[in-house]
Amino acid sequence: MLLKLVQKIFGSANDRLVRRLGHVVQKINEIESNFTALSDYDLQQKTAEFKVRLEKGETLDDILPEAFATVREAARRVLGERHYDVQLIGGMVLHNGMISEMRTGEGKTLVATAPVYLNALSGKGVHVVTVNDYLAQRDAEWMGRVYNFLGLTVGCIISGISDMERKKAYQADITYATNNELGFDYLRDNMKFSLNDMVQRPFNYAIVDEVDSILVDEARTPLIISGPAEDSSQWYYIANRYMSSLTTGDYEKDEKGKSITLTDSGSAKIEEALERDGYLKGSSLYDLQNISIVHHINQALKAHNMFHRDVDYIVRDGQVLIVDEFTGRIMDGRRYSEGLHQALEAKENVNVEVENQTLASITYQNYFRLYPKLSGMAGTAMTEAQEFDDIYKLVVVEIPTNQTVTRKDNDDEIYRTKREKLAAIVQLVKERHEKQQPILVGTISIENSEEVARELTKAGLKHNVLNARFHDKEAEIIAEAGYPGAITVATNMAGRGTDIKLGGSYDVHLKAALQKAGAVLSETARKELEASVRAEIKALEDTVKAAGGLYVIGTERHESRRIDNQLRGRSGRQGDPGETKFFLSLEDDLMRIFGSERLDAMLVRLGLKEGESITHPWVNKALERAQKKVEARNYDIRKHLLKYDDVMNDQRKVIYEQRKEVMNAESIHETMEESRLELIHHTLNAHISESNHIEQWDLNGLHEELLRIFNVNLPLDAWAHEEGVAYKEFVNRVETQTIAAWVEKEKNFPGELLHRVEKDIFLHSMDQLWKDHLHTLDYLRTGINLRAYAQRNPLNEYKQEAFDLFTTMLDKVKETIVSILSHMNLNSKDEDAQKVPLKNTVLEDANNNRLMTDDELELMRMVPRNGPCPCGSGKRYKECHGKLVV
Repeated sequence: MLLKLVQKIFGSANDRLVRRLGHVVQKINEIESNFTALSDYDLQQKTAEFKVRLEKGETLDDILPEAFATVREAARRVLGERHYDVQLIGGMVLHNGMISEMRTGEGKTLVATAPVYLNALSGKGVHVVTVNDYLAQRDAEWMGRVYNFLGLTVGCIISGISDMERKKAYQADITYATNNELGFDYLRDNMKFSLNDMVQRPFNYAIVDEVDSILVDEARTPLIISGPAEDSSQWYYIANRYMSSLTTGDYEKDEKGKSITLTDSGSAKIEEALERDGYLKGSSLYDLQNISIVHHINQALKAHNMFHRDVDYIVRDGQVLIVDEFTGRIMDGRRYSEGLHQALEAKENVNVEVENQTLASITYQNYFRLYPKLSGMAGTAMTEAQEFDDIYKLVVVEIPTNQTVTRKDNDDEIYRTKREKLAAIVQLVKERHEKQQPILVGTISIENSEEVARELTKAGLKHNVLNARFHDKEAEIIAEAGYPGAITVATNMAGRGTDIKLGGSYDVHLKAALQKAGAVLSETARKELEASVRAEIKALEDTVKAAGGLYVIGTERHESRRIDNQLRGRSGRQGDPGETKFFLSLEDDLMRIFGSERLDAMLVRLGLKEGESITHPWVNKALERAQKKVEARNYDIRKHLLKYDDVMNDQRKVIYEQRKEVMNAESIHETMEESRLELIHHTLNAHISESNHIEQWDLNGLHEELLRIFNVNLPLDAWAHEEGVAYKEFVNRVETQTIAAWVEKEKNFPGELLHRVEKDIFLHSMDQLWKDHLHTLDYLRTGINLRAYAQRNPLNEYKQEAFDLFTTMLDKVKETIVSILSHMNLNSKDEDAQKVPLKNTVLEDANNNRLMTDDELELMRMVPRNGPCPCGSGKRYKECHGKLVV
C-alpha cells in the first residue's frame, strides 16, 4: 500500500528514468533547427567532426544530443521519417545498455539508428542482431541509407556467404546479422588455425532486436558445431519398431515437466522384444552393458509421445525440420541433440542422419555476455524483466507510446470443447468480414492454423495462411493483412518484424502499380502514380478505421503471456482503432494441463449448454496465474542449464584464449621446451622415488613411457644397477639423454618449419582433446543428477569433476604435443635441410608413416572424420592422420 502511494506521488523508477531522458530530448529539440539549416555536405561532415572530438577526449555521452540530432535530420532527408521524441528516448535507453520495450508499430527499426550511429563513431564496430536473414538484409539496406549518407559503412551477415565476405562485413562500422550467424562465426573463428582467417573482430556493442525471442526463447537451445560420430542409425530404427507395441499404460508422461519414462509393464514389453530379437542375450535391459540400448529406447519413446508433427517439427523434402514454439519459424540448420532428432527421423521414416559429436558449442546467454555493452528492444519484454536482470544485467524500460492506445481488449471466451470454440471463431470472423474489418487469427501451432483454415474454407471465407510452411511469403502476407475484409491465419510468427498497416502496404501497392504500368515512367508520371497509390491506400485505411480497425482473434492461450501480448500488439498501432479477443476450450493444452477437469465439472453443474461460453475477468486472472507458473518453471530450467554451461564456459574461455595466444606468437618453441622438461620430471616422479630402494622402482614402466612419449630407448636397468649411481645421478642421466635426443632431432628441422609445425600440432592436439573433453562432459551431465540420491549437490559434483577432467585434459595436451614432435622425422631429398622450401617438406613419424606436407595441411582439415584417409593407407581418416588434425 505504501509503495503504491509513493509511486503515485513520485512515479515508478521507470517513469523517473523516462522523465530524465525527456530533458535530453528537449536539448535535442532545441538544437534541431541548427541541423535542419545545414546543407547535405555540412550535415555529412558532422561524422568527421564527432570522431575528432572523441579522439580529443570527449565521450559518447558528451556528443549524444548533437549525434542524435544529426541522425534525426539525416533520416528525415533520406527516408522521409523523423524520429518522434519517444523514439529518441528509446534510443537513449539502448545507448545506456538497457532494453527498450516499445509497442508494436512504434518504429523500433528507426529507433536503433540513433544509438547505432553514436556508438559506431568509436570505430570499434556495432552489431545489430535480428531474428532472420530477411530482416537483416531489409534493415541493412533500409537503415543503411542513413548511415551511408553520414559516411559510415554497413555490412550484412546472412547464411551462405563466404569467409571473405563475412570478414568484410565485420570490418564495417555497422554490421547487421542474425543471432545464429554471429554465434556460429564465433565458434568457427575459434577453430581456425590463423588469426588472419578469423572473420570477427573484438566485441564492442550489440543491439538485439526482438530481444525477448533471442535472449529468452532461443536461449534454451545451445549453438553446436558438430562432426560425425560412430554410426548407430540401425538402433534408431530398431527402437522405433518397438514403439507400436506400447500402450498408454506402458509409460508415464509428465507434460508439465516435459518428461516421459517407461513403467514396469513397458520395460517388460521392451525387454521381451529385445530378448526375442537376440539383442539382450540373457542380460537385463538395465544392465550396464545395455546403457546405449536404453538411451535409444528412451529417445524413441520421447519422439513418439512428446513431440508432434506440425507442432514441434515439420517434414519437408525428406527432412525433419524443427519449428520454434515461440516464433513459429523453422529453425534452419538446428537439430535436436542426444539422438532425439535421429529418433524423430526414424519415426517419420526418413533417412536417419549420422549422429553427431560436439566439436564446439555455446549458449546464447554466454555468447551475448561476451559484449562489453549490450542492449535490446522488443514489443514485449517486461514479463521477463527478472530474467534479463539476473542473467544479462539488463534493465527493461517501458517507453511511452507516441499516440494513446485505443485498442479494446475483450475478456476471453471459454467453451467446453474445441469444436464449439472453432464454431464461435468462424461465426465472429464471418460477422467482422462482412463489415469490411480485417481479421488476424492467431494460433500456436501449424496444426491448429491448418485446422482453423479448414473451418474457414468450409464456411466459404477466403483467407491467407501464414505458418512455417509458407514462411518465405511472410512479408507479403503481413503487408496485405490490413486490407479491408482481409482474413489472415497465422502461427506465433504473425507480424514479427513487419507491422500490419491498416488499408494495406503502400510499398506493395506501388510495386504492383509500377509493374502494371510496364514501361519506365518519367519523373512526373511516377510522382503522379505515387500520389494516386497514396490516395488509394488512404481511402482503404479510412474504410478499415470506420469498420473498427484490425480485429485480432487468439485461438488458444500460449504458455507465455509475452506471446499472447505480441499477438494482441498487432492491433492498435500508432493510435489506430482495434479489438482483440481470445477463444479457449477446456481441451486446449494449457487448460487441460492445469486442471480443466474441475472447471469442466463446475460448468456442467452450472448448466452450461452446447455452444455457450463463460466470460469473466476472474477467468482471465486465473489463466494469467497459470501462465506465470509455466514461465517461472521455464525460467528455472534455463537458469539451471546456464549454471552447468557456465562451468564449460569458463573452460571454453581458457581454451580459446590459449589458441589465440599460440596463433599470435611468432614461436612457441620456448614454451614447448618448458613443457618437455616438466613432462620428463612428471614421468620420472611417477615411476621412481629417492625415498624408495632401487628394487622398488618401476623401471619397466618408466622405460615404456620414455619410449612412448619421448621416443628414447635408454638402458635404465643398467644405469640403475651401475655402481656409484645414486638417484640424482640417475635422474640427471635420463633428463640429459632425453633432452639430447630431442636436440639432435631438432637439428634436422629448418627453424621456420619447426616453429610452424609446433604451433600447428599444438592447435591440432588441443582441438582434438577439447572435442573429446566436451564429449566426456556430455556424458557426465547425463548422469550427474543421480548424485542427488546420495545427498550430494549435483551442480557442485559437476563443477569439481569437470575441473578435474579439464586439468587432466591440459596435461594431456602437453604430453600429446611432445610425443608427436618426438616421433616426427624430417624426410627431404635435399641434403641440406636448411635450404629445402617448405612446400616440398614432408613430415614422417618414426614408422615412416607419411604425415603431411605444408601445402596439404589445410586440405587435410576438410576430410570427413569417417572417410578414407587421403594418404592412401586404406585406414579411416580419424584412425590415421585425423589423429593429428581436427
